[in-house]
Amino acid sequence: MIPEIKSRAIHRAKILQGQLKGLEKMIDTEEYCMDVITQSLAIQKSLGSLNKLLVENHLATHVKHKMVSKDPKVQKQLQEELLKIYEITQNRQVK
Repeated sequence: MIPEIKSRAIHRAKILQGQLKGLEKMIDTEEYCMDVITQSLAIQKSLGSLNKLLVENHLATHVKHKMVSKDPKVQKQLQEELLKIYEITQNRQVK
């Protein structure tokens, strides 16, 4: 993993841990539903930021190396990976 991205991803994961603990406490103490929903949505946004970092790392490392490969199998694998990333992101969008 690219060191700078790794550092940012770990930082984001630690923020998420705190947000999740806060959400759990809010549910346990029966906070106002809209506040709980707001916290839950903030966590989802943070997860999106983490996913973006992971995709950035994947593109800058694995995809970059596979793009220059002359091996047709590697090229096909790369194509399938990119389509899978696209499919996953499309299926997870809030509608």
